[in-house]
This record gives sequence, structure tokens and C-alpha cells, in this order.
Amino acid sequence: MEPDLSKYRLEGDNSMYRLPSGLVAPVVTRAGSESGNTADSGGAVRVSGVSAQHTPARRLWFGKVSNEPGYRSVTHHHGEAETGGYVLSGRARIYFGEKFEDYVDMGEGDWVFVPPFMPHIECNLSRNKPLTWMTTRTPENIVVNLPDIADADLRDWLDR
Repeated sequence: MEPDLSKYRLEGDNSMYRLPSGLVAPVVTRAGSESGNTADSGGAVRVSGVSAQHTPARRLWFGKVSNEPGYRSVTHHHGEAETGGYVLSGRARIYFGEKFEDYVDMGEGDWVFVPPFMPHIECNLSRNKPLTWMTTRTPENIVVNLPDIADADLRDWLDR
């Protein structure tokens, strides 16, 4: 049975990704050619593998986020974007809630969902090992930085 290609559609001008047959082929971002042109929350190194910056994707951002030992982001949220994360290596903490008094901790292999517009702070719990996440957002990588709070105001951060 032939696949129904009439259901396969991409928005916008994606002619640069079209094959001679007119189909848009899967787009591979090769290791080392990821886009670093992405919003950040102060000190997090974000590279996108699938995003509007270099693929025909229009409703998805998928990338890798790296944090140095002891890193903590500024207070921020991701606007309308739903965010999913997966810890590849290291130990992470996300502070949230009123005055950021609540947090969840994660380790290698853990997954997390952060709802749209939720102010939070992302942290690397380790003082000597990097933290690496895979992160996806829909519709794109939106980062809205907010007024920050002091380390001393984050419960259990200084004595971790």
C-alpha cells in the first residue's frame, strides 16, 4: 500500500529542504554543526539540534543544555512553551513555587515536564561535575528572564 503523501505538510518556505520529487526529506543536524544561536537563562550553554534556526521545524525546539559545576540559572520562565527535559549526566535541581521555596531533584535518566509560564531556577547540584540535559520545547525555545533572587534565599542551596 502506498503512503498518503497528501497529509505530509510543512508550513512556510521549505524549498531548500525539498528533494527533486518535491518531498521534504528528514533533516539531519550533524554533530558539531548544532546552532548556538539560542536564548539562554544566564550561563547555560544551549545548542539546538532541531529548531527553526536550521531545520524546517516551526513548532519544536530540541537541544542539549550543559551547566558547569555549581551552576544555577537566573529566575526565568519559558512563556507559552511546554518544556520537557531528560538528564543525560549529572544531578539537577529545579526550584519553583512562590518565593521558590519548593524544588525537585533529578539524576541521570530522569525526565521532567515544566508547564508554560512557570517561573523556575535550574541548578547543577554538583560542585565538581558538569550537568547535561536534553531539552525540548513547543513551540520554540522561549526564555523570559525575571528579577533574580539571592543564593541564600534558595532553601538547601548553599549547604547542598
